[in-house]
Amino acid sequence: MKAQSGRVFRLRARGPVACFSRPEMKVERVSYEVMTPSAARGLLEAVLWKPAIRWQVHEITVLAPIAWTSFRRNEVKQRMSEGVTFFADDSDRRAQRNTVALRDVDYVVSASFHLTEKAGPEDSVRKFEEMFERRLEKGQTFQAPYLGCREFVAAVEPAPEQVRPIEPELDRSLGWMFYDFDYRGEETVPLFFEARLERGRMKVPTLEQVLKAQVGAGEERR
Repeated sequence: MKAQSGRVFRLRARGPVACFSRPEMKVERVSYEVMTPSAARGLLEAVLWKPAIRWQVHEITVLAPIAWTSFRRNEVKQRMSEGVTFFADDSDRRAQRNTVALRDVDYVVSASFHLTEKAGPEDSVRKFEEMFERRLEKGQTFQAPYLGCREFVAAVEPAPEQVRPIEPELDRSLGWMFYDFDYRGEETVPLFFEARLERGRMKVPTLEQVLKAQVGAGEERR
C-alpha cells in the first residue's frame, strides 16, 4: 500500500515587509503579529502546487523580532471580476488607505503534505517529495512567493539545520487567527483558531482539530 503522507519539510521565508491582514479590519489593513497558516501554505504552493497534494502547516517559527511599520497606499475600491472592467487609475474607484504592516520578517515554516483524491495511479509521495526538494533547492517557483500581499515579495529557501527563535519571554496569546477557508460546503466558510506564540513558535492545528473546536464553541454558545 502506498504512503499517503509526506515527511516534514522546513522552508525559510523572509522579506523587508509583510502584511497578514486581519479580516475584522474593514477599511485599513492591519497585520496579525505572525504569519497566518494560509499565508504559509501559499508560500509552499508557490514552490510546488499540484491537485494531487494538499499541504498541512504544522508550525511557524519566528526568527526576527516582531516590528511594525505603517504607510499609506493608493488602492482600488473594487475587485475585478467577470463582467466588471475598470481602469485602475479611475479616480472614482481609488482610495488612499493606511497599512500597518510587519517589517524585516524571518520565518521557518514546518509542513508536510498528503495525497488527495485527485492523485492518479502514477502519483506517489516520494515523487512529490523529490519534486519539492529539487524546486526549493534551485529556487524554482510557479509564482512569486509573497508575504500576505502580492507586492510584498518573499525570499524562500531551505531552512538551516539549527534555527534560533525570538526570545522566549515573548510567549503570549495571539488571539483568534484566520486559519483558512472551508470550501467543502455550498458556502465558503472562514475558519479561525486560537493562536499562541510559545518560545518563539506557533503550533498550527489540523483542519479536523479546527472544525472540532468550532463545533464545540458553537455548542457552548447555545
